Order: sequence, then C-alpha cells, then structure tokens
Amino acid sequence: MSGAVAPPTSAPADAPIPWLGLGAVLLGTFISTLTGRLSTFGLADIRGAIHAGFDEGAWITTYFTVAQMLITPIAVWLGSIYGPRQVLIPAALAFALTSALTPFSQNLPSFLALQFLSGLSSGCFIPLTLGFILRAMPLRLWAYGVACYALNLELSLNISASLEGWYVDHLSWHWIFWQNVPLALGMAVCMHFGVKRLPPPDCIHRDIYGLATCGIGLALIYAALDQGNRLDWTGSGLIWGLTLSGLVLLVAFIIHEARTPFPWLDFKVVLGKPLPLLLLNIAILRLAILSTAYLIPYYLGAVRGFRALQIGDTLIWIAAPQLIVCPLAAYMLRRADARITASLGLCLVAFACMSVAYGLTPVWGSDQFLPSQLMQAVGQSFALSGIVFVGVLNLRPQDALSFGAMLQIARLFGGEAGAAMVATVARVREQRASNLIGQHVQSGGLAVGERLRAFVHLVTHNGYQPHAAPLLLANEIRAVATTQSTIDGFVVVAGCAVFGLIVLIIVLPPPPRTPASHIPLLRRNRPAE
Repeated sequence: MSGAVAPPTSAPADAPIPWLGLGAVLLGTFISTLTGRLSTFGLADIRGAIHAGFDEGAWITTYFTVAQMLITPIAVWLGSIYGPRQVLIPAALAFALTSALTPFSQNLPSFLALQFLSGLSSGCFIPLTLGFILRAMPLRLWAYGVACYALNLELSLNISASLEGWYVDHLSWHWIFWQNVPLALGMAVCMHFGVKRLPPPDCIHRDIYGLATCGIGLALIYAALDQGNRLDWTGSGLIWGLTLSGLVLLVAFIIHEARTPFPWLDFKVVLGKPLPLLLLNIAILRLAILSTAYLIPYYLGAVRGFRALQIGDTLIWIAAPQLIVCPLAAYMLRRADARITASLGLCLVAFACMSVAYGLTPVWGSDQFLPSQLMQAVGQSFALSGIVFVGVLNLRPQDALSFGAMLQIARLFGGEAGAAMVATVARVREQRASNLIGQHVQSGGLAVGERLRAFVHLVTHNGYQPHAAPLLLANEIRAVATTQSTIDGFVVVAGCAVFGLIVLIIVLPPPPRTPASHIPLLRRNRPAE
C-alpha cells in the first residue's frame, strides 16, 4: 500500500556498548600486571604456605610470566582472526577459575601448574588491548585512550605492594589470587555486553610452526633472564641451555617467516622505520620502571627492615598521581609533538633517579623517597604515553597486528631485562662495597673499638648480652654496602633514561604530520575492523 509506513527499526539485541568493552580490555591490562607484581611481593608468604625452599620458590613468578610470553603470538593471531571477544571471554573465565583454585594447592608442582595456566590465560589480555582501543574509541579521543593504557600499567605496577601487605596483615595470602576472581568475571561480563561477536572467517591462514617457534623461543630466553641472576648467568648450564635453545628457535622462526607465503609477522613492518626505535624506547622505559620498582623495596627491606605494607606506602605515591597525570598527558599529546611529551617524561625519570642517587643515606625511610617518586610518576606516564602515541601516529591499517605483538614483547622483555640487570648490578656492587668497607674494619682499630664500645653499651642497656655488639657492627656494614649498591642502581637507571632520550630526540624521526593535523592522519590510517 502506498500509504503504509515502514515500522521503525530497533537496534539488535546484542548491540555492543563500546565504552563497556573499552573498560573490559583496560581491566584486563590492570589484572595481568597486578597479578605478576603481587606474586613477586608475596613470594615469601607463598613459599612458606606451600613449604617451598628459596631456590624452588624462585620459579613461581617465572612460570607465570613465561606463560604470558609463550601465549603472546597465539593471542594476537587469534584476536586478529576471531576478534577480541571470542578470545578474551574464555581467557577471563579460565583466569578466574585458576585464580580460585591456586590457593588450595598443597605442594609446589600443583601450584606451578596453576601459575602456568594463569599466565596463559592472563597473557591474552595485554596484547589485544591497544588494538581494541584504537577501534573502539573515536579518533579525537585516541590520545586519551593511549594515556589510559599507560595509566593502567603504571597503576597496577605500583599498588601491588600495598595490596599484598594489606592482604597478609588483615586477611591471608590467599587473597593475592582470590581478588582476581571478581575482577576477571567482571571483565568477562563487560566483554559480553560491550564487544560485538565477529562472524567466523571464510579462510584462515594458519602459521602453526611460526607461532610455536616464536612463542617457545621467546619464553625460553625470558626464563633465562628471570633466573640468570640467581643462578650466576654464564656459570649455570641451565641458563646456557635456555638461552641457546631459545635463540635457535628464534632463528628458525625468522627463516620460516621469510619463506612462508602467509607469515604471522611481517618483517617489513617490524624492521621498517620507526618501529624498531619505538620498541627500543619502550623496552628502555619498562627497564627504568621495573628497575626503580625493584630498587626501593630492595633498599627499604634490607636496610630498614620494612615489610610489604610499609614499602607500599612509598610506591603508592607513584600510582596515586596517575589519575591526574593521565588527562594531562593526553592533553599534551593532542596539542604538541608526541616526542616532546615523551622527552619531558624521560628527563623527569632521569632527574628523579639522580636525586635519589645524590642524597640516599642508610637513614632514609619512605618519606625521603616521596619527592623523587612523585616526579618519576609524572615522568613515566608522560614517557610511556608519548612513545606509544608516536607509534600510533605512524600506524597503517595492515600494521596494527605487528605493532600490538611487538609492543607486548618489548614491554615484557624490557621489564625483565631491567629487573635482571639492576638486580645483578645491585648484587655485584653490594659485594664490592662490602669488601672495600671490610678492608677498613680491622680488629683493634681505634675507630672500630669506639664503635664496638658504643654498641656494647647500647645492647647491655637494652638487656642483651655484650656479644651481640659485633652483630650490630656487621649489620651496619651491610646497610652501608646495600645503600651504595642502591645508589649505583639508580645511576644505571638514569643512564638508561638518558640513552632513551637521545634515541628519541636524535634518531627517531618526527611524526608524519604536525600535531594540528593528527586527526586527518589518524582517520586515514585507522586500523580496519
């Protein structure tokens, strides 16, 4: 009939809610980083609960992070084929299940098995986050999405000590894992309602050999980095075996990818400017972030005897300002060359580290670290947001997969290399400082005698036996040596930040357009759905 009116069309029942999906992927980033850090801070409590020794228990965090590295290539490939919804919902449910079961482990093998499964499931979260942000957010808000991505990583990294200390003091160590259950279930619900289901592809190109050799090779090298400091690097046959076998697999992966008609990783993208330099800077920045996150607990625990909750009072001041710094960083990214934001951040990180190195003494506590940590908090957010946004500005649609995969690999390897390097520097420099100080502490020396008499008076006044005085002197020597090694570690981190600044300013080319024309560039280069 000519007068008939078509009925109004309604939105499909399963229409996605983009902001809900965005919150889900950001929550996944938060969960993944937080869980790894909580396991590190709570390692002593976990070892005691499952009756594991120091050497055995050292593999607890390794199993988790190695599994994350192993699954990274597979997660990115699955996300590109089936979409983030089909990957992240099962991964979140699996992570909730393993987190619920982990505290019930009665021995180390079962605990390690659940840790590995948790790493596999949570390893899917971060690689798919950035690509989803670029697809779900309006173009004009990409800078804010990148800043939120940086906020998530920084926040979860630095609140873990406070959370672990609070759980142990007021609940139990089990909540290190049980806290993930509601978070992961909430993530799955948000993904269900916030992300649309993609139809299955007509044709799937599987590169099983490439995915396996890349993932296993990276995981083996990562395990070598994580255990190298404990096993004395080149003095360990296990470290040699892990490193060489990982390198052989990576060489096989490169040869295979160069010859296969449907490679998983496009080396023209990976090796083309400016991606290698961006990944190098991301690795350097993660090195600096995790190094300082290691050095402060190392000093406060060894010299001042602080527990996790007391250490968290310092690290929380890196996390708290992120809520203010995040929108400020996004504002700068939209109105200036992203390299300026990143350069300012690296300068602040270097200056914060040198301020600690210049003033640190064995009497420092949490309060003395606050000014430098506030400065470093701002610097880390600016630097990470700026470096990632430079990469976004240089993206082409076909490059999104490669960029997401390499970003996760650089993030994990940079952080692990930083932690391994600084831990080794701290250990070696502490041994050297202790040896040099010990050469000047001679029995019968005038200064030594005066110090011992002061300690004897102190211990007898407090009801202890006089033979406790030499122990106090030994502890004082150890505290001074640890302080010196911490100073050396902060100098090394500052040097890495300066090197990253040089790469950023001198070597890295500017974005292809001026800041005023970011939006036309992004619209043209927006990754395809």
